[in-house]
Amino acid sequence: MKIHFATGLFFFLSTMSALSVSAQSPRDEKLWQKALAIHRRAIVIDTHNDVTTPMTNDDYDLSGTPPAPYRTSIKRMKQGGLTAEFFSLYIRPWYVEHGGAARRTLDMIDSVYRAVERHPNDLMLATSAAGIRRAKRQHKIAALMGIEGGQAIENSLSALREFHRLGVRYMTLTWNNTNDWADAARGEHTHHGLTEFGKEVVREMNRLGMLVDVSHVSDETMSDALDVSKAPIVATHSSARALSNVPRNIPDDLLRRIAKNGGVIQVNFYSYFLDVATVGPQDEARDRRLKSQRDALNEKYKNDPERLAEESDKLDAANPLPPLPLSKLIDHIDYIVKVAGIDHVGLGADFDGAMDFPAGAQDVSMLPNITYELLQRGYSEKDIRKILGENFLRVFAQAERVAHRLSKNISGDGSLRRIK
Repeated sequence: MKIHFATGLFFFLSTMSALSVSAQSPRDEKLWQKALAIHRRAIVIDTHNDVTTPMTNDDYDLSGTPPAPYRTSIKRMKQGGLTAEFFSLYIRPWYVEHGGAARRTLDMIDSVYRAVERHPNDLMLATSAAGIRRAKRQHKIAALMGIEGGQAIENSLSALREFHRLGVRYMTLTWNNTNDWADAARGEHTHHGLTEFGKEVVREMNRLGMLVDVSHVSDETMSDALDVSKAPIVATHSSARALSNVPRNIPDDLLRRIAKNGGVIQVNFYSYFLDVATVGPQDEARDRRLKSQRDALNEKYKNDPERLAEESDKLDAANPLPPLPLSKLIDHIDYIVKVAGIDHVGLGADFDGAMDFPAGAQDVSMLPNITYELLQRGYSEKDIRKILGENFLRVFAQAERVAHRLSKNISGDGSLRRIK
């Protein structure tokens, strides 16, 4: 029997009892029903999901059961009431050393197009804020793309423009590795922020309407991006450093600067980024316990970075850490609201980019639990809808307006600066 998407969504959300129990027990059933109603009306956006990797490596079809250890599928996205998903085009540092970063990016873009073409009744490609709103009206899930790791453009603004033509709408300036023009949070700080070429990258992204993503970058790089950017910036999957002191999270002064810039911080769900004081020692103990197995994987797949990462993820998933309570995630939302304001926080889960998440937020199907928890903490429907997606939509639309003001041509007005 064919079920209309909206009706089917309500059915899925209404039968999420087992998933929500882990979020709060005993659950207030009246409040839960209110949460479902709000969630159903809202535009719900997740700005970072790494399921694109198995889609590219193994031709994983989103209509099927996710291959272990991954967790994302169309069914689960519908269960989670998702309106828009940014599929991460994650480019490993291996490609910097061995070549092929741009080709890998193109392969990942093609995997997203394949998914949309396979499932036209469920997915639609979107490249704008208006496209996300259109997906909501059509009861589909908007599929968008963001590059994770500026090495993807191979130091060429022409390549950046081509990725924009293909639909990429944000780029994380670095991954954990410092590249030729920007320092990473966990990489060597060789540039002390952005180089002149790095600043040109930011300006070109502004001109194109591609969002500048500062997750993974160093504090100096983030500060430079805020100095240069004429459009609001985003942190697509970062949390608050004050609550979990890791370089990937954002300190208070930069949270405030992002707010002043008009940008948004999309909270990362990964347990390590939520409570490193608890999870860090557990993670280190697991690493010690699994060292021989990790060493064997590193040797076996030393020339195959994709398979090494997949097998490493499987090992972590088979040896999970005790899940944090969902309250730890909501604490980060609360904190960023306090420091940056209600208009500057959203959701960037990092599903399928990590294996350890809080109870009640372990895959995309569980997003309604967040709405329920926010209601419990006294958030209004208006503010919940901002967090779920409206804040990001505002930033996205403003970046588009800046681009319209700066240029009418993608390549004709573009800079030819490059690093040889």
